[in-house]
Amino acid sequence: MILSDSIPFLLAFAATFLILRLLLKTSVILIVRKWVRSLGDMCYVWQCYRVPQYNQLLQENELYRKLSAYINSLASVEDSDFANLVTGSRSNDVVLSLDPNQTVFDSYLGARVAWTNVVGESDGRRCFVLRIRKKDKRRILRPYLQHILAKYEEFEKELKLYINCESRRLSDGRWRSVPFTHQATMETVAMDSDLKSKVKSDLELFLKSKQYYQRLGRVWKRSYLLHGAPGTGKSSFVAAMAKLLCYDVYDVDLSQVSDDADLKLLLLQTTPRSLILIEDLDRFLIDKSTTVSLPGVLNFMDGVLSCCGEERVMVFTMNSPDQIDPTVLRPGRIDVHVQFGLCDFSSFKMLADSHLGIKEHRLFPQVEEIFQTGASLCPAEIGEIMTSNRNSATRALKSVINALQTNTANKIRLTQSSSGRSTEESAEPGGVICRESVHTVREFRKLYGLLRRSGRKEEPLDLGSTDKDAPRNGS
Repeated sequence: MILSDSIPFLLAFAATFLILRLLLKTSVILIVRKWVRSLGDMCYVWQCYRVPQYNQLLQENELYRKLSAYINSLASVEDSDFANLVTGSRSNDVVLSLDPNQTVFDSYLGARVAWTNVVGESDGRRCFVLRIRKKDKRRILRPYLQHILAKYEEFEKELKLYINCESRRLSDGRWRSVPFTHQATMETVAMDSDLKSKVKSDLELFLKSKQYYQRLGRVWKRSYLLHGAPGTGKSSFVAAMAKLLCYDVYDVDLSQVSDDADLKLLLLQTTPRSLILIEDLDRFLIDKSTTVSLPGVLNFMDGVLSCCGEERVMVFTMNSPDQIDPTVLRPGRIDVHVQFGLCDFSSFKMLADSHLGIKEHRLFPQVEEIFQTGASLCPAEIGEIMTSNRNSATRALKSVINALQTNTANKIRLTQSSSGRSTEESAEPGGVICRESVHTVREFRKLYGLLRRSGRKEEPLDLGSTDKDAPRNGS
């Protein structure tokens, strides 16, 4: 009798066990947990805070960038309904990022907080929304934000390269960014060692000079002009400067700037601790291939708007500053001039060390001797020769020697041809010049000689100073 009474109970228990086991293999438990959590959240009063990507002046909000790095590092991102898998700074890294309009949870000092990645449907504006229980906000809000900033400082810094582009929506801002992965450093750039050390020391001193600039009443910024022939390493040196300073790079493309006001807007949207770059400025100023005026460029360099943000470095590159308006190059607009010359022997040794991994070689004395004769190539040319022959240091050095000798021979040939042309112009024509042309040249020279002689005879009569002085002397 007892056994027959327990059979229904055992069957019910077995059925319940099977159902629970089935549910554990599905998402029903997870859904129930979310419902219970949502019902619990409805019993509390929440305080919300928005962290927009851009402020009212369309400047990038640095807190938004730091929050993005912190939120994407949370383990709860994996538990969100949608997450993006993207490649990290290294090719073998996979990084999780929160999808738009998804929520993740974090805890701090026993309090539970929620972050939602919000993207506006109409204007596309991005922001993070923080939700904290009102009873916890006074206790944890500021310490929690400080905790986030401290965590961000522990992350590996990823520099970014910003480029300006056209935007259909003003709310999107004008800058687009990509990871700045240029490998150039101060050690790998081939240039004069003393000049490199001076620029490096100047940059390091600038980083420590906040109090000094404040005492002077000046904006904490510094401007550099890098000028030299193409291929001398100006762009690589800019990358090395950014790596040394740990600054993001804003590369201003003047051809994408509509007018002076647009250039000002771009400057307003840059952030502190950044390097602002304009390459080939001479081309834009001489050819006038942009709608930006010279006063607009001058105001960009040191106008009132350039004071809206500190700890900035401005870098301008040119092939030659000779034809540039002196007002562009005056002190205050350009603080440091750095000239990049062609490769010399010391720069060649740096290239050999970085490209071929050699510090000494039996062919070095021959290379040095060729450099002493005046032969020269730009570092980019020599670097490319070494890269193409990197499997054999001897073959690479011989190729460099041949290139330098060819460069020297071309210089001699050009010198001889130019001197030959000048000799032909001064001497009696002959050789390939026909007789009719000889007579024409002779007649022209005779006429030119008569004109010169007649001009010399009349020259004293044209001096007004003699006529004006005569009456005074007589009086």
